[in-house]
Amino acid sequence: MAKVNPFKSAMIQLEKAATTIKLDPNILKVLQNPARTLSVNVPVKMDDGTTKIFQGYRVQFNDARGPFKGGLRYHPQVNMDEVKALSFWMAIKNAVVGVPYGGGKGGITVDPRKLSKGELERLSRKFIAMIYKYIGPHVDVPAPDVNTTPEIMGWMVDEYSKLVGQFTPAVITGKPLSLGGSAGREEATGFGGVEILKQAAKDLKLKKGATLAVQGFGNVGYFFALFAQKQGFKVVALSDSHGGIYSPKGLDILKVSEWKKQTGELKGFAGSTEVSNEKLLQLPVDVLIPAALENQLHKGNARKIKAKMILEMANGPTTPEADAIFAKRKIPVLPDVLCNSGGVATSYLEWTQNLNGYYWSKEEVLGKLEKYMVEAWKNVEKKAEYYKTTHRNGAFILAVERIAEAIKARG
Repeated sequence: MAKVNPFKSAMIQLEKAATTIKLDPNILKVLQNPARTLSVNVPVKMDDGTTKIFQGYRVQFNDARGPFKGGLRYHPQVNMDEVKALSFWMAIKNAVVGVPYGGGKGGITVDPRKLSKGELERLSRKFIAMIYKYIGPHVDVPAPDVNTTPEIMGWMVDEYSKLVGQFTPAVITGKPLSLGGSAGREEATGFGGVEILKQAAKDLKLKKGATLAVQGFGNVGYFFALFAQKQGFKVVALSDSHGGIYSPKGLDILKVSEWKKQTGELKGFAGSTEVSNEKLLQLPVDVLIPAALENQLHKGNARKIKAKMILEMANGPTTPEADAIFAKRKIPVLPDVLCNSGGVATSYLEWTQNLNGYYWSKEEVLGKLEKYMVEAWKNVEKKAEYYKTTHRNGAFILAVERIAEAIKARG
């Protein structure tokens, strides 16, 4: 498969929504270009005494509706086009779920598994030191993403606070609870995705005990699978970067998680057979959940997909060519900007708690999140029905209309 440029994919999605609603071309131009792109060379002293340079990025796409907001990822494939696409999708996602943020994203081109803990901390702190003048609680609020953790966010909050001379927990979300993190944040993205699954199951008439295949068993995939199982769905396949497992009778998510902690992999779990990531995507299930990286569903495999519905928990897992194929095959694709927005909705709740110095229980946080997700589903479904279009285009229409309204209101 040829490499797909994620930013070009994002712009195709934008143009489709803009064409549907006849968006003002001047506003379209604004939405086609990020407000600011930062590229920094981050020097880090390694444990062996040498200095290594890492490439870091932060893209701030649009702040018409509020501060830039979006995660920081550590991955060998991080590049400017990917970060631009992700920052644009964050602007859309925040507008879809209805929180007062714009879109931002960042990352460092690195395999964090190859760094010691000390090297990882020095990298994280130096990166913040190089961009801190461009972020802040009312300017740009980063968060964790692929391969970043609450511990890393804690280092970043501490570094930023030292640089500005006061403890500033609201500068970053996804922090440890001891530094002002929110109860419920860890499971929020997976929990929110299952809320969308529940709504879709009712409105799109999925059978009780519908079967699910989840590609990706990190934080998002784990909590999605766990909450889905608790709601009566049957998870029959799971995978991580090393491969996957399949059991038509269903997998016990807690037991699989324990097995992975013990062995470091999913392979060999009792009662399951091995399955590759590519084969997992093609299993005959009711719902396929890509929860790993982008571009997993493309023109090369879209016709082989046997799922009746696709629910995106990763960012950008479906290319525009695959989208067109799924639309022709009448396979609903519930888009990432809707399904995985529970993470940023809960980040908004964390930010609000930080600014007010008042904290809610996990039950209160997840209760508020449930309302956000249900409302977002209803709004996207209405747009899709009104314009006789896909759920993705419905979500983009909803978001673009909200962002355009804010741009016009600002004059």
